[in-house]
Amino acid sequence: MTTAFETLSENRCFGGTQGVYRHRSQATHTDMTFGLYLPPQAEHGRVPVLWYLSGLTCTHENAMTKAGAQAWAAQAGLALIFPDTSPRGEGVADDEAYDLGQGAGFYVDATQAPWAPHFRMWHYVTHDLPALVFDHFPLDRDRQGITGHSMGGHGALTIAMSLPHVYRSVSAFAPIANPSQSDWGRKQLTAYLGADQAGWGAHDATVLMQERGFPGAVLVDQGSHDQFLDLLRPEALAHAMTARRQPGQFRMQPGYDHSYFFVSSFMADHIRFHAEQLA
Repeated sequence: MTTAFETLSENRCFGGTQGVYRHRSQATHTDMTFGLYLPPQAEHGRVPVLWYLSGLTCTHENAMTKAGAQAWAAQAGLALIFPDTSPRGEGVADDEAYDLGQGAGFYVDATQAPWAPHFRMWHYVTHDLPALVFDHFPLDRDRQGITGHSMGGHGALTIAMSLPHVYRSVSAFAPIANPSQSDWGRKQLTAYLGADQAGWGAHDATVLMQERGFPGAVLVDQGSHDQFLDLLRPEALAHAMTARRQPGQFRMQPGYDHSYFFVSSFMADHIRFHAEQLA
């Protein structure tokens, strides 16, 4: 039987295993690399899953090595999945700017040239990669949570609010909270989806919060000294959560910036939050 993926590395980590794998994606029509942490509890049965979506310029590796998530996931018995942020490779469209193209997939399915053939990150994260990991690893499909940082926080919130029957918990670190009204969003949504803004709302966490919210609690952490505050527009999401009386917390953390020092400082809180929701 032919394996559906290639093992690039596996390392013992806090009693579990941190793996890196590569597979051929039916969504992006490229080879895609992802990280998967299995806690020690996975040796005895299926475990709940927390998806971590990374931000602009990142790969699967950034959060896997910088977020400090594995120690807390091992204690909680959570698996962690770290997808890449875009398709890559020869023949894949790109742009000179860091915030468009490879490394900047924005977790949408592109409809516009030259992006449409490969940039289908929404489908990759919600259908393609899950089909692989749930078939080959001891993961509980009925207990999934999702989180992310910056562009990945945008992806986590929009995906969870769009598919609440799939994801039982959602959180975000410094998400791009209102991309349809930000230079981190208008540029990318125009490029990937076209100039007609009617379709942008499905990929804007503030709009989705206003329209539907999330059936469970939501946790969002934002640093007060984030150098990208004007691009992230956290106040828009906070107001939408308040107006909707959305269960959960929006926490402005004093003095923290946009870096992984910020993410790692509050990772334990997010792991505990998801573990409680997925218990």
